[in-house]
Amino acid sequence: MMNRIKESAIIALGIIVLGFCIKSGMNDFTNRDRKVTVKGLAEKEVEADKVTWAIQTSEQGNDLPTLYNKINATTDKVKAFLKHNGVKEEEISVGAPQVSDFEADRYNTNKRTYRYNTSSTLTVTSRNVKLMRGIIARQGELLKQGVAVVNSGYYNSVKYEYVSFQDMKPKMMQEAIKNAEKTAEQFAENSNSKLNKILTADQGQFSIDDRDDNTPHIKKLRVVTTVTYSLKD
Repeated sequence: MMNRIKESAIIALGIIVLGFCIKSGMNDFTNRDRKVTVKGLAEKEVEADKVTWAIQTSEQGNDLPTLYNKINATTDKVKAFLKHNGVKEEEISVGAPQVSDFEADRYNTNKRTYRYNTSSTLTVTSRNVKLMRGIIARQGELLKQGVAVVNSGYYNSVKYEYVSFQDMKPKMMQEAIKNAEKTAEQFAENSNSKLNKILTADQGQFSIDDRDDNTPHIKKLRVVTTVTYSLKD
């Protein structure tokens, strides 16, 4: 009799445990496809920490040796102007002069006073953006020395960058995920559910753009991440 009671108790306990397992499995099956995918955004405005300024000058004439001396003298004036205003020697690089021969252009039938046009580009690359912006604003002072800075029309001669972005990525990524979680929590609340674990999350899409056309030295950093959460009752 005692053995039968024990056997019955064991069977009953097994049935109870099996019931819990079946219920848990049914809950898992029910919640398996319950999920929400949200996007998290983080934005920040920062000042550029690197500037590249391409300064192009030109000279025209009919004698190449004379033009060569003139363009070198012009380049020396530009370098002296920059160094006088605090630009370091190692921040300055000078490209080789470029020469255009108008008579060699058979498609150009316009009569010109000069045969040759010689141009030279001096490039300044600096991390001292504040200093460089002040110098760029005063580039008209070169006119007093007979130096005209040429606008090529093909590209922006001043380029601002934010090269410290890698240092900010982890913090901004964390903020984007936090904002995604807030959105997901609101969705779960509206659907009478609760957030469970993260199913998938991407590494985020990062972008750096000018804040606007008038302030290219101010950059807008933007991080967008997509996170998928499972939901539970």
